[in-house]
Amino acid sequence: MKAYELQSTSGLDGLQLVDKPMPVAGPGEVLVRIKAATLNYRDLLILKGGYGSRQKSPVIPLSDGAGVVEALGPGVMGFAVGDRVIGGFFETWQGGPPSQEKFASALGGMADGVLCEYRVFRQDNLTRTPDHLTDEEAASLPCAGVTAWSAVMNFSPAKPGDVVLTQGTGGVSLFALQFAKLAGARVIATSSSDEKIERLKALGADDTINYRTTPKWGMKVRELTNDRGVDLVVEVGGAGTLNESIRATRIGGTMALIGVLAGPPQGEVRLPLIVMQQQNIQGVTVGSSEDLKAMAKAIGLHGMKPVIDQIFPFERAKDAFVRLETGQHFGKVAISFP
Repeated sequence: MKAYELQSTSGLDGLQLVDKPMPVAGPGEVLVRIKAATLNYRDLLILKGGYGSRQKSPVIPLSDGAGVVEALGPGVMGFAVGDRVIGGFFETWQGGPPSQEKFASALGGMADGVLCEYRVFRQDNLTRTPDHLTDEEAASLPCAGVTAWSAVMNFSPAKPGDVVLTQGTGGVSLFALQFAKLAGARVIATSSSDEKIERLKALGADDTINYRTTPKWGMKVRELTNDRGVDLVVEVGGAGTLNESIRATRIGGTMALIGVLAGPPQGEVRLPLIVMQQQNIQGVTVGSSEDLKAMAKAIGLHGMKPVIDQIFPFERAKDAFVRLETGQHFGKVAISFP
């Protein structure tokens, strides 16, 4: 089979198209023909060696893929050849709390990922694809979708009347916006582009802020909420946006800390304000296969459609990485397999 293998952490030059032996499903395993994959910011870090000891080498990159069941190993029940399926982000995190052992099984980092024509999955790590989704849309769910689901629906579940703040127009942020609206929450969304802001409004954002023209956007959020602040911030910027998120969060509110997109902190972090306002900071690292199944069920029930930015053919996989790195995407960058 054809596969892309990251043979060195020298960026795209280290990513090579190679021939690999066809994998065989063992007991309790399922062979899946990959039909589509999507990229996450994490994949750019891995491309440049940014995951350190959590990264095997060489490695087949990308954690998020969807496809069709090609063959069943001995003892597999509940799946049939031809079923459309999605692979989970962590091979050994089926449910329950996280652990070091579960985190060590992340696809595309410490385990080979899905940028290959075929891959074997444990049967308990597969979720059925909602019927209304394309393969590219289904492939957006394992990391970005589950991360947003964990932030909005698990750790600090959004309720009707809550106010949720999302940052930017990447996959996690758009999923968070959509899930918050499904929960009946009001959404305040930020972006650096007026054009993207119009698209955020079309997706359901109730209020929007251009953080380039309004760099102190935390104060604007306070203004929009009558100085109360939001119940939940889906914080994808990290240290570089944390101070504004602290300013925007209500007393007793939560910041779901997910990403590191905004670089180093802008001044000293306002730790006293976190204490005085009894705010919560919750780290979020994707979720389990049970979370993926619950999310897929909700998406199917509501007919929700993930946002796909651009689809590249398998032979142009490197161009997909370039597209993601530009930061110009709105939603998920996808790769379609032959």
